Amino acid sequence: MYQQNNGPGVIYQLTSLNKISMPTVMITGGTGLIGKALGEALLEKGYHVIILSRKSADKSIAGNLRYALWNVEQQTIDKEAIHNADYIIHLAGAGVVEKKWTADYKKEIVESRTESSRLIIDTLKNNRNTVKAVISASAIGWYGADTEPVKAFTETDTADNSFLGQTCKLWEDSIEPVKDLNKRLVKLRTGIVLSNDGGALAEFKKPIRFGVAAILSKGNQIVSWIHIDDLCRMFIAAIENENLQGSYNAVAPNPVSNRMLTSVLAKAMKGNFYLPIHVPAFILKILMGQRSLEVLKSATVSNKKITDAGFTFNFKNIDTALADLTKTK
Repeated sequence: MYQQNNGPGVIYQLTSLNKISMPTVMITGGTGLIGKALGEALLEKGYHVIILSRKSADKSIAGNLRYALWNVEQQTIDKEAIHNADYIIHLAGAGVVEKKWTADYKKEIVESRTESSRLIIDTLKNNRNTVKAVISASAIGWYGADTEPVKAFTETDTADNSFLGQTCKLWEDSIEPVKDLNKRLVKLRTGIVLSNDGGALAEFKKPIRFGVAAILSKGNQIVSWIHIDDLCRMFIAAIENENLQGSYNAVAPNPVSNRMLTSVLAKAMKGNFYLPIHVPAFILKILMGQRSLEVLKSATVSNKKITDAGFTFNFKNIDTALADLTKTK
């Protein structure tokens, strides 16, 4: 069985000083919520990390971390970064919930993913490299809403016809050609990421700080979530476990209702001193437009495939996950 804390596998490279060195991981989207946490986790394990950035690469280099330039619109990338990379983790993509879904922003959401994949593939195809695997982000937006009776979505289910479902399909299809270059490909369909550094949890916390637990609509919709630490460990597992390939759902073993998630978080933050309030669906639709469909959607997603592959979760239940994320550091 694969164990995350066994350290990296057998893949190493020799430096010019003939010392054994850890592999180099190049990350796209390395300045986002997941990218930052993953970069730190990789560095803690001794990996060398290259963050692709659209801004100047002339940044301070600390230890095994450095930056390299790329520009998706111009389809340019630092070739030396590709030459040095042993693995690529592809996280790049415009935020899905941050802005209103206008026609222009929908186009940006899709193209920021597909065009960055195209740049990676073309660069690998046309330049000398020793990249062994590409691990690409995807999302459980691939799936539609639960139906009765509820049957947890698995990786073999087809993509939903919704905007996010088709976006995820285009996203995954866009990186698929790396397999033709004899690179191992892993795609992680990420659930709702719980982190103290932003994302959904930050939005849940805002009203609770004022003693209000804002339950969305009736609160019955199922949330398939994952603790940021487990997600980082899963990305690293995708590097180190050469048996992993194809799509995997990156969600914790026990999804919960919106009501339960909100209540557990409120209790962790405020004890018994909070007031649960239901936010009507029509208010969410007014505030969020089409994005409210995803907030109100119930999606029960299975993680059986990744656990069968040997991955173990540190945070299996929402209580322990939120206790960790709300504890005093």
